[in-house]
Amino acid sequence: MTVDATLTQAATRPAASAAPPPGAAPRPSTAAGDDAARRAELAAFLRSRRERITPEQVGLPRGARRRTPGLRREEVAHLGAVGVTWYTWLEQARDIHVSPQVLDAVARALLLDRAERSHLFALAGAVDPLPGKECTGVSRELRQMLHQLAPFPAVVQNSRFDILAYNSTYGRLMCDLDALPEEDRNCMWLAFTHPEWRACVVDLDATMRVMAAKFRASMAEHVAEPAWKALVARLTDASPEFREIWAQHEVIRPVSSVKLFRHPQVGILQVTATSLWTGPNPGPKLLSYTPVDETTHERLRQLEKLALAAA
Repeated sequence: MTVDATLTQAATRPAASAAPPPGAAPRPSTAAGDDAARRAELAAFLRSRRERITPEQVGLPRGARRRTPGLRREEVAHLGAVGVTWYTWLEQARDIHVSPQVLDAVARALLLDRAERSHLFALAGAVDPLPGKECTGVSRELRQMLHQLAPFPAVVQNSRFDILAYNSTYGRLMCDLDALPEEDRNCMWLAFTHPEWRACVVDLDATMRVMAAKFRASMAEHVAEPAWKALVARLTDASPEFREIWAQHEVIRPVSSVKLFRHPQVGILQVTATSLWTGPNPGPKLLSYTPVDETTHERLRQLEKLALAAA
Protein backbone atom coordinates (compact mmCIF):
# COMPACT_ATOMS: atom_id res chain seq x y z
CA MET A 1 0.00 0.00 0.00
CA THR A 2 1.35 3.47 -0.91
CA VAL A 3 1.81 6.33 1.55
CA ASP A 4 -0.98 8.30 -0.15
CA ALA A 5 -3.34 5.32 0.10
CA THR A 6 -2.51 4.91 3.77
CA LEU A 7 -3.22 8.58 4.45
CA THR A 8 -6.47 8.45 2.50
CA GLN A 9 -7.58 5.40 4.45
CA ALA A 10 -6.65 7.06 7.72
CA ALA A 11 -8.62 10.18 6.79
CA THR A 12 -11.86 8.15 6.66
CA ARG A 13 -11.56 7.12 10.33
CA PRO A 14 -12.79 9.38 13.14
CA ALA A 15 -10.00 11.64 14.38
CA ALA A 16 -10.15 10.18 17.89
CA SER A 17 -9.43 6.66 16.64
CA ALA A 18 -6.06 7.55 15.11
CA ALA A 19 -2.94 8.20 17.16
CA PRO A 20 -1.34 11.56 16.42
CA PRO A 21 2.00 11.59 14.63
CA PRO A 22 5.14 12.33 16.64
CA GLY A 23 5.11 15.80 18.15
CA ALA A 24 1.34 16.28 17.78
CA ALA A 25 -0.98 16.09 20.78
CA PRO A 26 -4.75 15.51 20.60
CA ARG A 27 -6.84 18.62 21.27
CA PRO A 28 -9.74 18.60 23.72
CA SER A 29 -13.04 17.70 22.06
CA THR A 30 -15.27 19.99 24.14
CA ALA A 31 -15.69 22.90 21.67
CA ALA A 32 -16.43 20.54 18.81
CA GLY A 33 -18.58 22.82 16.65
CA ASP A 34 -16.42 25.95 16.61
CA ASP A 35 -13.16 24.02 16.57
CA ALA A 36 -14.28 21.85 13.65
CA ALA A 37 -15.31 24.90 11.62
CA ARG A 38 -12.03 26.64 12.37
CA ARG A 39 -9.98 23.57 11.45
CA ALA A 40 -11.92 23.18 8.20
CA GLU A 41 -11.25 26.84 7.33
CA LEU A 42 -7.57 26.41 8.19
CA ALA A 43 -7.34 23.31 5.99
CA ALA A 44 -9.01 25.08 3.06
CA PHE A 45 -6.76 28.11 3.49
CA LEU A 46 -3.60 25.98 3.47
CA ARG A 47 -4.73 24.10 0.35
CA SER A 48 -5.52 27.34 -1.47
CA ARG A 49 -2.12 28.83 -0.64
CA ARG A 50 -0.30 25.62 -1.60
CA GLU A 51 -2.07 25.36 -4.95
CA ARG A 52 -1.17 28.89 -6.03
CA ILE A 53 2.62 28.36 -5.80
CA THR A 54 4.44 26.90 -8.78
CA PRO A 55 7.42 24.57 -8.26
CA GLU A 56 9.62 27.02 -10.13
CA GLN A 57 8.90 29.74 -7.54
CA VAL A 58 10.56 27.70 -4.81
CA GLY A 59 13.33 26.14 -6.90
CA LEU A 60 11.74 22.73 -7.48
CA PRO A 61 11.55 20.88 -10.81
CA ARG A 62 8.09 20.66 -12.35
CA GLY A 63 8.45 17.17 -13.81
CA ALA A 64 6.47 15.70 -16.69
CA ARG A 65 3.76 13.89 -14.70
CA ARG A 66 2.65 16.62 -12.28
CA ARG A 67 -1.12 16.82 -11.92
CA THR A 68 -1.43 18.73 -8.64
CA PRO A 69 -2.12 22.47 -9.05
CA GLY A 70 0.83 24.20 -7.45
CA LEU A 71 2.90 22.32 -4.89
CA ARG A 72 2.33 18.84 -3.49
CA ARG A 73 1.82 18.37 0.24
CA GLU A 74 5.12 16.60 0.65
CA GLU A 75 6.88 19.50 -1.09
CA VAL A 76 5.41 22.00 1.37
CA ALA A 77 6.45 19.73 4.25
CA HIS A 78 9.96 19.49 2.84
CA LEU A 79 10.24 23.26 2.36
CA GLY A 80 8.99 23.90 5.88
CA ALA A 81 11.00 21.05 7.46
CA VAL A 82 7.87 19.52 9.00
CA GLY A 83 6.63 15.94 8.82
CA VAL A 84 4.71 14.93 5.70
CA THR A 85 2.11 13.00 7.68
CA TRP A 86 1.70 15.84 10.14
CA TYR A 87 1.19 18.44 7.40
CA THR A 88 -1.24 16.11 5.59
CA TRP A 89 -3.34 15.76 8.74
CA LEU A 90 -3.32 19.54 9.10
CA GLU A 91 -4.80 19.90 5.60
CA GLN A 92 -7.34 17.20 6.44
CA ALA A 93 -8.62 19.32 9.36
CA ARG A 94 -7.55 16.70 11.90
CA ASP A 95 -7.94 17.54 15.59
CA ILE A 96 -4.26 18.10 16.40
CA HIS A 97 -2.36 20.83 18.22
CA VAL A 98 -0.51 23.31 16.01
CA SER A 99 2.63 24.84 17.51
CA PRO A 100 3.65 28.45 16.64
CA GLN A 101 7.03 27.18 15.44
CA VAL A 102 5.44 24.85 12.88
CA LEU A 103 3.01 27.56 11.76
CA ASP A 104 5.96 29.90 11.24
CA ALA A 105 7.71 27.27 9.11
CA VAL A 106 4.55 26.63 7.06
CA ALA A 107 4.01 30.39 6.55
CA ARG A 108 7.51 30.71 5.13
CA ALA A 109 7.16 27.63 2.93
CA LEU A 110 3.89 28.97 1.47
CA LEU A 111 5.34 32.48 0.89
CA LEU A 112 2.53 34.09 2.90
CA ASP A 113 2.38 37.85 3.06
CA ARG A 114 1.80 39.80 6.28
CA ALA A 115 -2.02 39.61 6.20
CA GLU A 116 -2.06 35.94 5.19
CA ARG A 117 0.37 35.04 7.96
CA SER A 118 -1.82 36.80 10.52
CA HIS A 119 -4.86 34.94 9.17
CA LEU A 120 -3.04 31.60 9.44
CA PHE A 121 -2.21 32.12 13.11
CA ALA A 122 -5.73 33.34 13.88
CA LEU A 123 -7.31 30.23 12.33
CA ALA A 124 -4.90 28.00 14.24
CA GLY A 125 -5.68 29.77 17.52
CA ALA A 126 -1.97 30.44 18.08
CA VAL A 127 0.10 33.49 18.98
CA ASP A 128 2.53 34.59 16.27
CA PRO A 129 6.06 34.48 17.74
CA LEU A 130 7.10 37.21 15.28
CA PRO A 131 3.98 39.46 15.15
CA GLY A 132 5.83 42.46 13.75
CA LYS A 133 7.85 40.54 11.18
CA GLU A 134 6.61 40.64 7.64
CA CYS A 135 6.45 37.34 5.77
CA THR A 136 6.03 38.58 2.23
CA GLY A 137 7.77 36.06 0.03
CA VAL A 138 9.98 38.89 -1.33
CA SER A 139 13.33 37.26 -1.87
CA ARG A 140 16.72 38.83 -1.23
CA GLU A 141 17.38 38.80 -4.99
CA LEU A 142 14.16 40.67 -5.72
CA ARG A 143 15.01 43.29 -3.09
CA GLN A 144 18.39 43.73 -4.76
CA MET A 145 16.62 44.33 -8.07
CA LEU A 146 14.47 47.02 -6.43
CA HIS A 147 17.52 48.88 -5.17
CA GLN A 148 19.35 48.56 -8.48
CA LEU A 149 16.43 50.19 -10.31
CA ALA A 150 16.89 53.48 -8.41
CA PRO A 151 16.49 56.32 -9.23
CA PHE A 152 13.47 54.79 -10.94
CA PRO A 153 10.80 54.26 -8.25
CA ALA A 154 9.98 50.55 -7.84
CA VAL A 155 7.77 48.55 -5.49
CA VAL A 156 6.58 44.97 -4.99
CA GLN A 157 2.82 44.74 -4.46
CA ASN A 158 0.38 41.89 -4.18
CA SER A 159 -3.02 41.91 -5.88
CA ARG A 160 -4.56 43.48 -2.76
CA PHE A 161 -2.30 46.54 -3.26
CA ASP A 162 -0.29 45.75 -0.11
CA ILE A 163 3.18 47.30 -0.36
CA LEU A 164 5.56 44.39 0.31
CA ALA A 165 8.92 46.01 -0.50
CA TYR A 166 10.16 49.20 -2.16
CA ASN A 167 13.31 51.10 -3.04
CA SER A 168 14.44 54.44 -1.65
CA THR A 169 12.92 56.54 -4.44
CA TYR A 170 9.48 54.94 -4.21
CA GLY A 171 9.63 55.31 -0.44
CA ARG A 172 9.67 59.11 -0.88
CA LEU A 173 7.63 59.45 -4.07
CA MET A 174 4.26 60.29 -2.49
CA CYS A 175 4.93 60.22 1.24
CA ASP A 176 7.46 58.87 3.73
CA LEU A 177 6.53 55.19 3.64
CA ASP A 178 9.07 54.32 6.33
CA ALA A 179 7.14 56.52 8.78
CA LEU A 180 3.85 54.66 8.24
CA PRO A 181 2.72 51.68 10.33
CA GLU A 182 2.81 48.44 8.36
CA GLU A 183 -0.98 48.07 8.34
CA ASP A 184 -1.26 51.38 6.45
CA ARG A 185 1.21 50.42 3.71
CA ASN A 186 -1.48 49.65 1.18
CA CYS A 187 -1.96 51.75 -1.96
CA MET A 188 -5.76 51.58 -1.79
CA TRP A 189 -5.76 52.82 1.78
CA LEU A 190 -3.29 55.60 1.01
CA ALA A 191 -5.08 56.76 -2.15
CA PHE A 192 -8.39 57.14 -0.32
CA THR A 193 -7.25 58.38 3.11
CA HIS A 194 -3.70 59.79 3.23
CA PRO A 195 -3.62 63.58 2.53
CA GLU A 196 0.04 63.76 1.47
CA TRP A 197 -0.26 60.73 -0.85
CA ARG A 198 -3.45 62.11 -2.41
CA ALA A 199 -1.90 65.56 -2.98
CA CYS A 200 0.87 64.00 -5.09
CA VAL A 201 -1.52 62.30 -7.54
CA VAL A 202 -2.33 64.77 -10.32
CA ASP A 203 -5.59 63.13 -11.49
CA LEU A 204 -6.78 61.76 -8.18
CA ASP A 205 -10.41 61.06 -9.08
CA ALA A 206 -9.53 58.96 -12.15
CA THR A 207 -6.75 57.19 -10.23
CA MET A 208 -9.10 56.20 -7.39
CA ARG A 209 -11.67 54.83 -9.82
CA VAL A 210 -9.09 52.80 -11.75
CA MET A 211 -7.58 51.41 -8.54
CA ALA A 212 -10.98 50.44 -7.13
CA ALA A 213 -11.91 48.73 -10.41
CA LYS A 214 -8.61 46.78 -10.45
CA PHE A 215 -9.09 45.84 -6.81
CA ARG A 216 -12.62 44.54 -7.45
CA ALA A 217 -11.43 42.49 -10.45
CA SER A 218 -8.69 40.91 -8.34
CA MET A 219 -11.02 40.33 -5.39
CA ALA A 220 -13.26 38.04 -7.47
CA GLU A 221 -10.79 35.22 -6.71
CA HIS A 222 -10.52 36.14 -3.01
CA VAL A 223 -14.05 37.27 -2.20
CA ALA A 224 -14.40 35.08 0.91
CA GLU A 225 -10.94 35.77 2.34
CA PRO A 226 -10.93 37.75 5.60
CA ALA A 227 -7.99 40.00 4.71
CA TRP A 228 -9.75 41.27 1.58
CA LYS A 229 -13.08 41.75 3.35
CA ALA A 230 -11.35 43.54 6.22
CA LEU A 231 -9.71 46.05 3.85
CA VAL A 232 -13.03 46.77 2.10
CA ALA A 233 -14.72 47.28 5.47
CA ARG A 234 -11.93 49.58 6.66
CA LEU A 235 -12.11 51.68 3.48
CA THR A 236 -15.90 51.79 3.62
CA ASP A 237 -15.80 53.15 7.15
CA ALA A 238 -13.06 55.71 6.42
CA SER A 239 -13.85 57.09 2.96
CA PRO A 240 -17.13 58.38 1.49
CA GLU A 241 -15.38 58.48 -1.90
CA PHE A 242 -14.61 54.79 -1.66
CA ARG A 243 -18.19 53.96 -0.70
CA GLU A 244 -19.50 55.81 -3.75
CA ILE A 245 -17.03 54.27 -6.20
CA TRP A 246 -17.29 50.76 -4.74
CA ALA A 247 -21.07 50.78 -5.12
CA GLN A 248 -20.70 51.13 -8.90
CA HIS A 249 -19.14 47.65 -9.31
CA GLU A 250 -16.71 48.70 -12.02
CA VAL A 251 -13.98 46.23 -13.03
CA ILE A 252 -10.93 46.51 -15.29
CA ARG A 253 -7.75 44.50 -15.76
CA PRO A 254 -4.30 45.96 -15.02
CA VAL A 255 -2.56 47.71 -17.93
CA SER A 256 0.61 49.77 -18.27
CA SER A 257 -0.01 53.51 -18.27
CA VAL A 258 1.55 56.96 -18.04
CA LYS A 259 1.17 58.58 -14.61
CA LEU A 260 1.67 62.12 -13.35
CA PHE A 261 2.87 62.88 -9.82
CA ARG A 262 3.28 66.27 -8.18
CA HIS A 263 6.15 66.03 -5.72
CA PRO A 264 6.40 68.99 -3.31
CA GLN A 265 10.20 69.23 -3.61
CA VAL A 266 11.16 68.14 -7.13
CA GLY A 267 8.03 69.07 -9.10
CA ILE A 268 5.95 67.24 -11.72
CA LEU A 269 7.04 63.70 -12.58
CA GLN A 270 5.77 62.05 -15.77
CA VAL A 271 6.45 58.31 -15.72
CA THR A 272 5.38 55.10 -17.38
CA ALA A 273 4.18 52.33 -15.06
CA THR A 274 5.29 48.80 -15.92
CA SER A 275 4.31 45.64 -14.03
CA LEU A 276 6.45 42.50 -13.97
CA TRP A 277 4.71 39.51 -12.40
CA THR A 278 6.85 37.59 -9.91
CA GLY A 279 4.45 34.63 -9.71
CA PRO A 280 1.21 33.32 -11.19
CA ASN A 281 -0.93 36.19 -12.44
CA PRO A 282 -2.49 37.92 -10.49
CA GLY A 283 0.06 37.32 -7.76
CA PRO A 284 2.79 39.65 -6.48
CA LYS A 285 4.23 42.03 -9.04
CA LEU A 286 7.20 44.36 -9.36
CA LEU A 287 5.88 47.76 -10.40
CA SER A 288 8.44 50.24 -11.76
CA TYR A 289 8.10 53.84 -12.91
CA THR A 290 10.37 54.89 -15.80
CA PRO A 291 10.69 58.56 -16.83
CA VAL A 292 8.95 59.71 -19.97
CA ASP A 293 11.43 62.54 -20.57
CA GLU A 294 14.87 63.75 -19.47
CA THR A 295 13.36 66.38 -17.18
CA THR A 296 11.60 63.70 -15.17
CA HIS A 297 14.75 61.57 -15.19
CA GLU A 298 16.73 64.41 -13.64
CA ARG A 299 14.01 65.06 -11.08
CA LEU A 300 14.04 61.38 -10.11
CA ARG A 301 17.78 61.67 -9.51
CA GLN A 302 17.05 64.62 -7.22
CA LEU A 303 14.39 62.58 -5.43
CA GLU A 304 16.86 59.74 -4.90
CA LYS A 305 19.35 62.14 -3.35
CA LEU A 306 16.66 63.46 -1.00
CA ALA A 307 15.68 59.93 -0.03
CA LEU A 308 19.27 58.90 0.68
CA ALA A 309 19.93 62.07 2.67
CA ALA A 310 16.89 61.41 4.85
CA ALA A 311 17.77 57.73 5.45
